[in-house]
Amino acid sequence: MQPIDAIRAATLSSADAMGWSAKVGALEPGHYADVIAVEGKSPLADVTVLQSVQFVMKGGVVVRNDLGRN
Repeated sequence: MQPIDAIRAATLSSADAMGWSAKVGALEPGHYADVIAVEGKSPLADVTVLQSVQFVMKGGVVVRNDLGRN
């Protein structure tokens, strides 16, 4: 499985299965504001970087920020 396929399986496909498709997949009003970020390398190049997430936003609120930026 390619990294993009693994990411889609864990996110978009799961959202489809739970009936959340209309609320995910975009950073815009009316969508869930859940975001993660990693530093250093693109997950598309190396999916294992997703094992070390440095930034998490849940429901529009930052709950973790190890990137050292505001």
